[in-house]
Amino acid sequence: MRSLLVGICALLSTVAPVMAFDTNAREAWVYDVETGTVLMEKNPDQAMHPASMSKLMTIYMLFEALKEGRVQLDTRLPVSTKARQMQGSTMFLNEQDRPTVEELIKGMIVLSGNDACVVVAEGLAGTEEAFARQMTDRAKALGLENSHFVNASGWPDPDQIMTAHDLGLLAQHLIIDFPDYYKYFAIAEFPFDNRAPANRRNRNPLLKLGIGADGLKTGHTQEAGYGLVGSAVQGGRRIIFVVSGLQDDKSRAEESERIVNWAFRQFTMRTVVPKGEIVAEAPVWLGDRSRVGLTTADGVKVLIPAGAQSGVTAEAVFNGPIEAPIKAGTRVGDLVIQIPGTGESKMPLITATDVDSAGVFGRLQGAASRLAHKAIDAAGS
Repeated sequence: MRSLLVGICALLSTVAPVMAFDTNAREAWVYDVETGTVLMEKNPDQAMHPASMSKLMTIYMLFEALKEGRVQLDTRLPVSTKARQMQGSTMFLNEQDRPTVEELIKGMIVLSGNDACVVVAEGLAGTEEAFARQMTDRAKALGLENSHFVNASGWPDPDQIMTAHDLGLLAQHLIIDFPDYYKYFAIAEFPFDNRAPANRRNRNPLLKLGIGADGLKTGHTQEAGYGLVGSAVQGGRRIIFVVSGLQDDKSRAEESERIVNWAFRQFTMRTVVPKGEIVAEAPVWLGDRSRVGLTTADGVKVLIPAGAQSGVTAEAVFNGPIEAPIKAGTRVGDLVIQIPGTGESKMPLITATDVDSAGVFGRLQGAASRLAHKAIDAAGS
């Protein structure tokens, strides 16, 4: 394994220490999407009852069904007696209704309709129980390692569990996997058939503040406390955050706004490796040239905490020499970046150009050189 320090700009030389964020939430997770940086976490893998935030998994399953063509936005689904009897937040559906998929999406997101979730579950899987098993399986496939579902709505049940990290990862999947449908999370009001005027507004407290918030879902039960899976965009940067275990909706609103402001004010985006720039050179074995440039696919941007005391450093780590022939774009190692205050991140290192095999004379010369190096190493040992 070879390791080379890479010369990148010493970006920072300010004096104040990085400001840590002390959240009042019982569980929390804050993430910068573009750089893949976890900005803050508190009990991120602690199993918790997600309440209505688990509706995000039901919504994911419905978005996936739309994307695959199994349903359309104007598909109408029947309402069972079980769905009509759901308590808590509802759309006030009855057995005579045949709501469209689009109405059910808005019902789940804006009205937090438990009845809408049951309609979706039964419409896609026959029964809510079968749908919950599918939710658990799909969650595992998405990388949600600590999530288990027994219902589609988040209705209190000791076996319905998620973690802050899983909820944040699910939010990222919703944003990235379904750009055409993500817009529904920003809807502030949905007066479905004017059946519940008092329940027509989205519970997300950040949507009306003009701070770039555009999703995703609140949750509350007596046991779980108040929580929010949120996302916001400012200056081209998107963050995702999860808070849970807060004492009331006022605390949830204040803490969520505080997190958004902190995430955007305490970190600056910097390009440390422009796209296409050669960051290191690796020796080549039996090639028509002795070295090959190493680069990254899209360049490297990092978040720099405000007030960091020292600059960013980077190290190219790869196995070498690399045997020819070599195709451009071949991953051969990692660029390991140390960022003050946020730790280590890795970006794949790829070869910048093709390298052909050496001719017969070159291969003989290379073999002789390799044997000579081995002999020197053996003598030194």
